[in-house]
Amino acid sequence: MHGSVDGVAQADLAHNAAQLRAEVKKLSFYYGTSQALKSVDLPIVDRQVTALIGASGCGKSTLLRCFNRMHDLYVGNRYEGSITLYPENLDIVGPGVDPMLVRLRIGMVFQKPNPFPKSIFDNVASGLYIRGVKTRAIVEQRVEQSLRQAALWEEVKDRLHQSAYGLSGGQQQRLCIARALAPNPGLILFDEPTSALDPIATAKIEELVDQLRLNYTIVIVTHNMQQAGRISNFTAFMHLGQMLEYAPTKQFFTAPEHPKTQEYITGRFG
Repeated sequence: MHGSVDGVAQADLAHNAAQLRAEVKKLSFYYGTSQALKSVDLPIVDRQVTALIGASGCGKSTLLRCFNRMHDLYVGNRYEGSITLYPENLDIVGPGVDPMLVRLRIGMVFQKPNPFPKSIFDNVASGLYIRGVKTRAIVEQRVEQSLRQAALWEEVKDRLHQSAYGLSGGQQQRLCIARALAPNPGLILFDEPTSALDPIATAKIEELVDQLRLNYTIVIVTHNMQQAGRISNFTAFMHLGQMLEYAPTKQFFTAPEHPKTQEYITGRFG
């Protein structure tokens, strides 16, 4: 892999677990006999935004879904290598690790808003209930806090017990962000979170990500290179299941090292 991991600006950082929230090492992933990821390495810096970019089918969403073991929902999928969470030093794709435990530690926001067929309140509280948090006062406090963090509280505080389906698309996506925040995850994954939204709703989500990085570590998959440039601290480029380049975002877009990265960001393919 080219870029910072091979010795430029962030080399020391990549090998200093005290500054990392997670680290992908030699990760390969197989859908049955088909290999989708090929020995991927990627450091995830604590309380920063890491963007994954690349053409459709390059493996970026597949990589993202390894972090919360979404692939375990289908028979025949398998992992090689590791994804280690720090400071717990937990390999989340290791044998014997409960995928449900992983999903509570790692929040996920999908491409299209997917609220549950429940009230706004119960959508946000769902992860707390799964964790066994039953004390009403604690649940209410955490729901309000999460909705505030998702910049949604003022818009919904008077209709918490109405259906989440009554919200606009942008509001539903912010509700899904609040739902991901409520269990206080160590990592939040965003898979093309604005691709189904209009420009105004997109801008709100981007502003939100900028605020959330103060307290959370974020990995975001995006097709939009301008978006990656605006909201990420680090950018990684994937091609045909491989990680070709990783670097601080400004360096990545102004001085890419790999020829394929140069081709991609100048629009010659993808």
